[in-house]
Amino acid sequence: MVLEISVFLLFILFTAGHSLSCYECSPSDKSCSDQKLKTCDSGFSKCSSSTAVHQTGGITTLFRSKGCNNNCRSGSLNVGFLRNVVVCCDTDQCNAQHAPDPRTIVPNGNKCYYCDEKSCLNIMSCSGSEDRCITVTPKNLKETEVSSTSRGQRVVKGCYSQHVCNSLVSGPENISCCSGNLCNGAKSVTQSFLFLCCSLLFFILLY
Repeated sequence: MVLEISVFLLFILFTAGHSLSCYECSPSDKSCSDQKLKTCDSGFSKCSSSTAVHQTGGITTLFRSKGCNNNCRSGSLNVGFLRNVVVCCDTDQCNAQHAPDPRTIVPNGNKCYYCDEKSCLNIMSCSGSEDRCITVTPKNLKETEVSSTSRGQRVVKGCYSQHVCNSLVSGPENISCCSGNLCNGAKSVTQSFLFLCCSLLFFILLY
């Protein structure tokens, strides 16, 4: 009887649900210099670490973030004004190291179009695992529309990793990914600062 109870207790011990622990940064700590260990809530199966570089008006800002995640995809992106690298893992405290600075990733030979304040005729070199070109277009905005009719919206184009492209879900934008050099077209569009900020939050907070 004692043996049966012991076996039962051991079974419970080794089959009990395990809560993942990950390092986490405060949203106000953009450099992630004061990361703390956190026990993830039920349903979170991965730890994530993200490093993003945002450029606007000649100013470059680096953002780092870490935390628990339930829909994480490792990969990187480059849309001109924003570059981001995300690293996902599934063991305790596995996100102790920062994700690499995207500026240090080696170019891979693939090229895609990207948009600036004037047009989408610009060509960029993709890096690392960025093997797809992406186009993000607001559903009520055509790529050829100008600022007088675009109502503060913008088209985003650039390089993406395949896993990141596959995980994107179309919401208020049309999202398309393609493979091959310069496969995401080169139509001219105008940009807006408001949607640029919204895009930055979308790409950072998504992971």
